[in-house]
Amino acid sequence: MKSLSLRNNLVGYTFISPFVIGFLIFTLIPAAASLYFSFTDYDLLSAPSWIGLENYTSMFTSDDRYMQSLKVTMLYVFLGVPLRLIFALFVAMILNTTSKAVGLYRTVYYLPSIIGGSVAVSIMWRNLFGDQGVINVMLNAIGIDSVRWFGDPNAALFMLVTLSVWQFGSSMLIFLAGLKNIPTELYEASGVDGAGFFTKFFRITLPMLTPIILFNLIMQLISAFMTFVPAYIISKGEGGPLDGTLLYSLYLFRQAFVFFDMGYASAMAWVMLIIVGVLTAAVFATSKLWVHYETEGGR
Repeated sequence: MKSLSLRNNLVGYTFISPFVIGFLIFTLIPAAASLYFSFTDYDLLSAPSWIGLENYTSMFTSDDRYMQSLKVTMLYVFLGVPLRLIFALFVAMILNTTSKAVGLYRTVYYLPSIIGGSVAVSIMWRNLFGDQGVINVMLNAIGIDSVRWFGDPNAALFMLVTLSVWQFGSSMLIFLAGLKNIPTELYEASGVDGAGFFTKFFRITLPMLTPIILFNLIMQLISAFMTFVPAYIISKGEGGPLDGTLLYSLYLFRQAFVFFDMGYASAMAWVMLIIVGVLTAAVFATSKLWVHYETEGGR
């Protein structure tokens, strides 16, 4: 009996070992190394030298570009994430209607999410908003002067936000699944009582979707902080104009692989982890006030 139990344990350890080994090699050990390098001056070519908290203090006291990257990233996250969720919910509600072509519509609307973060789409976005691009041609057609999207920092950031909103497919599908799970009896009963569209939406749809909204909000929040490819392609890796598209991850990349300051880049990565962790914890803490669960007491 004892030998059978030992054999079962060995089988279990064998099956779980690929994950454990992969986690140690590709996650835990690199994370520990990154934490050590964040307290050093390390340029990849020479041995790291211990400098204590200097990298961390430099970020907030003497690096204006770091503070600019933090500001741009916060604007990008707090504008892009709500807009993407609102647009995803809007499209999901349209696709939740009965239609013979709804399957085709779901596929078409999900395509931007599949290719939305690719290099090719970022290049396409840059061409669309170029001085001679389609967007300016359409503006000129209705009598509006061309906009120098790559010459104005605010306009350039607007391009990044619109590109992030365009990648709404994954959130839309999750919203759609949530809408399918809302009992139709609730709408039928409220209809008998004379409730209109907005009453049903705010009294039934939104409360029933709050767990889905919480999930999408957390996932999109983390994803937005890690956005790199669109900013790199659109600004040609510089973060311009005038650092208007210098997202946090892009500045971290430049510190690591352009200036070869691995110690500083590692410190930036850990600060980003803390920021994302604090914001995620804050969302979870406030969820007690607005998320409704179908359990006893609604919590």
